Amino acid sequence: MTESSLPATIEDEARLEELLSRPSAADVAFARTLSEDVLVLGAGGKMGPSLARRVRRAIDAAGVKRRVVAASRFSEPGLVAALERDDVEALPCDLLEPDQIERLPRVGNVLYLAGRKFGSTDRPDLTWVHNSMVPGQVARRFAGGRVVVFSSGNVYPPVGPSSAGSTEADPPGPVGEYAWSCLGRERVFEYFSRERGTACLLFRLFYAVDLRYGTLVDVARRVFAGEPVDLRVSRVNAVWQGDANSYAFRSLALCAAPARPLVVTGPEPVDVRRVGERFGEIFGRPARFEGEEGPVALLGNPALCISRLGSPEVSLDRLVEWTAGWVARGGRSLDKPTHFEATDGRF
Repeated sequence: MTESSLPATIEDEARLEELLSRPSAADVAFARTLSEDVLVLGAGGKMGPSLARRVRRAIDAAGVKRRVVAASRFSEPGLVAALERDDVEALPCDLLEPDQIERLPRVGNVLYLAGRKFGSTDRPDLTWVHNSMVPGQVARRFAGGRVVVFSSGNVYPPVGPSSAGSTEADPPGPVGEYAWSCLGRERVFEYFSRERGTACLLFRLFYAVDLRYGTLVDVARRVFAGEPVDLRVSRVNAVWQGDANSYAFRSLALCAAPARPLVVTGPEPVDVRRVGERFGEIFGRPARFEGEEGPVALLGNPALCISRLGSPEVSLDRLVEWTAGWVARGGRSLDKPTHFEATDGRF
């Protein structure tokens, strides 16, 4: 896709899923280099289905013969059948059961999306098991391969709202148990990377947006409903989930031993007040705000990602327009707010 070829609006979920999974030319070129199959672990979550489909479509367009396997508990009805219709092998798997991990096919390329965020405050024990124990069992199973480990910008400490954002060179500084458990996931994979030679990329993602959830969606829905937008965190990150999918797939080429981090997000931070006012203009109603603009924000600087993998295909302006159109038409929400305005690490 090019900016000029992008649609002005996204009318429904079928169109949304098609765009999220449509491979770029860079995805297809990378797919030609694959010498082994690809496994998407945790494929039943927000990003997993479209990522698995994008990998499948890129491989098909490249004309190479590789399996694409998606593994998850698959709690969403019909998802297994839908993936299989798209030639993705769907394997039900509970990663809390070690014997089920051992039955997963051995592949050379793993995209590891599994984890837990929401509900972390109520069940921190379950969050730690998902985010820090399961990775050890997975890393042991796929020792010696390439693993893109989905992590979170939450491993970094908050920065000033005028900051360009945290970089790969900055030390972690998690706030709250969820963030600490994410750092635990990274450390576990880092251990196996050093001890077993597993090439890993720690994919520190700051806020993907797919119109059904994301930072922009949170702001847009509040403006559309006439509710005030919280300004305690005055700047946030956002990146089109399709671009995040592309970055994740092509990050397999950046995996290394010992593991290396990569900050992934859109190139410019989003000013919450300004984007709220823009949504108000589009909706034809005034945006309302509450709270004082606070002294900190969670921001990432994706300069390294963009230098290695290129700029996103979808600009922030286009993403704002898509989000506004989706919300105004009553498009479905996943009802999973990002809580970007939270600074205490409680989710």
